[in-house]
Parts: sequence; C-alpha cells; structure tokens
Amino acid sequence: MSSVLKAVVYGAASVALYALLYLYAEETVELARRTHEGEKIWFLAPIAIAFLFSWVHGAFTGYFWDAIGIKPADRSKKK
Repeated sequence: MSSVLKAVVYGAASVALYALLYLYAEETVELARRTHEGEKIWFLAPIAIAFLFSWVHGAFTGYFWDAIGIKPADRSKKK
C-alpha cells in the first residue's frame, strides 16, 4: 500500500474518530459522571480514547509527511 493511500485511510479514520466523539459526547460525559459517583473503573475510558486518537492521528501524520516527501534528517552518520 502506498504512503498516499495509507495517509488517506488513516486521515479518514481520524476524521471518523472525531465524528464519533462528537456524536457520543453525552455518553462520554456520562462515563465521567459515573466515575465521580464511585464507579472508578470508568476512568480508563478517556485514557483508552486518548491513546486511540494519538495512535491513529500519529500514523496519519507520519504517512502524510512520507507521502509529500519530507523525511527526518539522518543524524546517525557523523562527519
């Protein structure tokens, strides 16, 4: 799969995640309320959501820069 296609796929996944977060905002707030009321296990939900967003958006960003030809400098070779 080419970098451009991967960037498009991960970009679409990132947009979908943001749309889902918007659509399920009330449920997310409900999880926070339940945590505050004593159901402490629900504190893991926002952490899992943050990790998922970070992974998908990070992959998109990496493939995006790769698709447009920008690479990090190779600092392992010393002069």
